[in-house]
Amino acid sequence: MSAVPKNTGNKKLGLKEKYGMMTRGLGWDTTYQAMDDVFPYDQFEGIKIHDWDKWEDPFRLTMDAYWKFQGEKEKKLYAIIDAFAQNNGQFNVTDARYINTLKLFLTGVSPLEYAAHRGYAHVGRSFRGVSARIASQMQAIDELRHAQTQVHTISHYNKFFNGLHDFRHMHDRVWYLSVPKSYFEDAQSAGPFEFITAISFSFEYVLTNLLFMPFMSGAAYNGDMATVTFGFSAQSDESRHMTLGLEVVKFMLEQDPGNKDIVQKWIDKWFWRGYRLLALVSMMMDYMLPKRVMSWQEAWETYFEKNGGALFEDLSRYGIRMPKYHEVASKEKSRLSHEVWATFYNFSHAAAFHTWVPEESELKWLSEKYPDTFDKHYRPRFEHWDALHKEGKRWSNPGLPMLCQLCQVPTIFTEPDDPTTTCLRETTYHGMKYHFCSDGCKDIFKNEPEKYVQSWLPVHQIFQGNCGGEGLDNVLKYYNLVPGQDNGEYMGSQDQMNWEQWTGRDHKDAPAA
Repeated sequence: MSAVPKNTGNKKLGLKEKYGMMTRGLGWDTTYQAMDDVFPYDQFEGIKIHDWDKWEDPFRLTMDAYWKFQGEKEKKLYAIIDAFAQNNGQFNVTDARYINTLKLFLTGVSPLEYAAHRGYAHVGRSFRGVSARIASQMQAIDELRHAQTQVHTISHYNKFFNGLHDFRHMHDRVWYLSVPKSYFEDAQSAGPFEFITAISFSFEYVLTNLLFMPFMSGAAYNGDMATVTFGFSAQSDESRHMTLGLEVVKFMLEQDPGNKDIVQKWIDKWFWRGYRLLALVSMMMDYMLPKRVMSWQEAWETYFEKNGGALFEDLSRYGIRMPKYHEVASKEKSRLSHEVWATFYNFSHAAAFHTWVPEESELKWLSEKYPDTFDKHYRPRFEHWDALHKEGKRWSNPGLPMLCQLCQVPTIFTEPDDPTTTCLRETTYHGMKYHFCSDGCKDIFKNEPEKYVQSWLPVHQIFQGNCGGEGLDNVLKYYNLVPGQDNGEYMGSQDQMNWEQWTGRDHKDAPAA
């Protein structure tokens, strides 16, 4: 046993000195193996770093403090989760339709937290700068914690509602979940600098408010305090993640002028990929919440056009401009959610949640929020479907849609300047024709075609018999979905009937939007 060092009389280390000792002080240059052999991944993307010591975590968080903070948050979170369960908190939500937002979150978002954990563990091994490496390793632990707490929180609802029973299996197989899955697999198969630009900067800094604000505020508005709590528990982690992304981007831009064009290309790519992923969130905000927080259009204007605009104005001193095609996203803000919800209404027999035609009060809310587009283009469609449903002829689409080769969303979006015409782009590579939902997706494909020709497209795989065999019944078995129980029309579903039996109220008793 080594002797305890004597007290030399030195004063207690300050925060900066302690951070330095616990990060750079733990690093060393290799001797019997070349540093380039030990860290082979942080140079092949073309990013040049001349002095890793220039990067510091602005939070200057050390591992001992990290475990203390996280431990305190865990105690509070699980105490609230236990209280929620003991008091049957699931009956305090506004309406059983709200549970479908949790189905979308659990199957589409929670697995991404685990994917982020794996990605940051790899980044933490790949950066030769010790400070960035330790910050990435802390984020890897954060992401694993987020996945666990989300699963633990939402698991309570699995005792009472359908469609929550096999989220991991569904994430790997269900057609629309290939959209978030492909996003993270694209990032994980990139280099460490691109990964951190994709996730910590483009997704967490630029777009995360458009993901977590609707889900967490929506949970609060609709009485789901357990979900609100895990959102709050993760929020301090998210602030560090956003800062990590911004600081790494600034660090790359400051280290070498040649990095700018590479970073700008990544920002363009991952902005558009993230925006297409958020199409799922837009419909959740406008259609799936019985009591709504704000419209997708309002959220886009607040969190991207205003906040994102200020961010890119600040980055302009490095020569960075707004992401390519941001103006297309702004043109789509008044119709994105309506196009997506209509698609899921068409295909809800093959989804892991229920859909429905909005009530008259909800249609009125949509008309008020989208005065230029909703009544003109979308209300007549919903009124027609509602009439068919009342006649016992509930509308659904028996076919399979064409998917975008890049984002894997069905090609449902309309031309930027014409909401009556479907937007479809195509290109040919090695004699094969590929289809896209937008110019943004086509551009990304053309930059890296060797990567995206390998996309696992659910519709193609279903036609080839690789998703359980022929027929919808076999595909739903492959998904582990029970027809009519986990999916389809909400009105008359088992979830609705159970809810009304348990609570003595139906969806019409929910507070107005």
